[in-house]
Amino acid sequence: MTATFLSEWLNLLFRWFHLIVGVAWIGTSFYFIALDLSLRKREGQAQGIFGSAWEVHGGGFYHVEKYMVAPKELPKDLIWYKWDAYLTWVSGFALLTVQYYFNATVYLIDPEVMKLLPSEAVAISIASLAFGWVVYDRLCRSPIGKNTPLLAVCLLVIILGATYGYSQVFSGRGVLIHVGALIGTFMAFNVFMVIIPNQKKITADLLAGREPDAALGLIGKQRSVHNNYLTLPVLLMMVSNHYPLLTGHSQPVLVVALILVMGGMVRHFINRHDAHDNFANFWWALPAAAVSLIAAVIVTTPSKLGGDVAVSDTQALQIAQAHCASCHSAAPTNEAFTEAPKNIELDSVADLRRYDTLIMAQAVRSNAMPLGNETGMTKHERELLGAWLQAH
Repeated sequence: MTATFLSEWLNLLFRWFHLIVGVAWIGTSFYFIALDLSLRKREGQAQGIFGSAWEVHGGGFYHVEKYMVAPKELPKDLIWYKWDAYLTWVSGFALLTVQYYFNATVYLIDPEVMKLLPSEAVAISIASLAFGWVVYDRLCRSPIGKNTPLLAVCLLVIILGATYGYSQVFSGRGVLIHVGALIGTFMAFNVFMVIIPNQKKITADLLAGREPDAALGLIGKQRSVHNNYLTLPVLLMMVSNHYPLLTGHSQPVLVVALILVMGGMVRHFINRHDAHDNFANFWWALPAAAVSLIAAVIVTTPSKLGGDVAVSDTQALQIAQAHCASCHSAAPTNEAFTEAPKNIELDSVADLRRYDTLIMAQAVRSNAMPLGNETGMTKHERELLGAWLQAH
């Protein structure tokens, strides 16, 4: 077994596990926000009950009640929802390590953006995630945290500022995956550092016969709502490396802003619908999301390649051999690959014609390929290859 082979298996297993626990965490988040919004005051409810909801699922009926703070006594079989969040972050960081840290020169570093050593790129990555959490957490604890609209604007500025910072350091793939990792860190640490500790304090007070601090529950609720609204954007960020129209865009800040607005507006519409609000009060959220989507489509529309430069088959093949064949070949020379990724081999003119659409998207209209622009493919070479592809 080679190190590359084992790395591929680790990548696959971490990705699979990350998907499993992520689905569980997101499902729980969606459910509890919907449940909280559906609670209603009812006649005859016990003292301290904020509201209750009746639900039906799987052939059975459920009656769920929520306490303003907590009941006077707690059962021994109290269920804590935390491990899905913890394991999603741990598995995500493990995947980031295997995919990006172990292959920093391929996936994370772009010499045309900044010449970095792998160790420097990894250090910047880890430090940015830690620093980002500290800034976000202190913002929420500051007086701004009590003003929801202002806090939302500040959070948007933090994420877009981080996007700009990443775009000055990492490759296109590295930028969006790190924006996703940063948002995921906010979400997971909200659970680990705020929501669960606050719930434990409330539980400890109850067991000790003390009156719990209601503010602890409100703070936890605030962070839970943040997680809910960030869920849809972070999902798109995490799959962005499969779409060069996103990772290869020259304005990542604009792309991220539109994704945040789209995801946030869709979540807002769903949340207010679950709360049974008057439709007239939240109908605008879907049109706002649609406008953001249309804007995203427009700004990512490929520009026309200028000029009618005549490029020979030999020139095109030479460019491909210099910048593509080290990975996409029957016998890759790049030590990160034992076989051509996705079995796409670019050893001949016929191969270039066969995969013309992919080459155009990955290496001409974006700089997603070569990975990290490891071979230093120039803009002029991309234009020449594009001209040849258009002519054929």
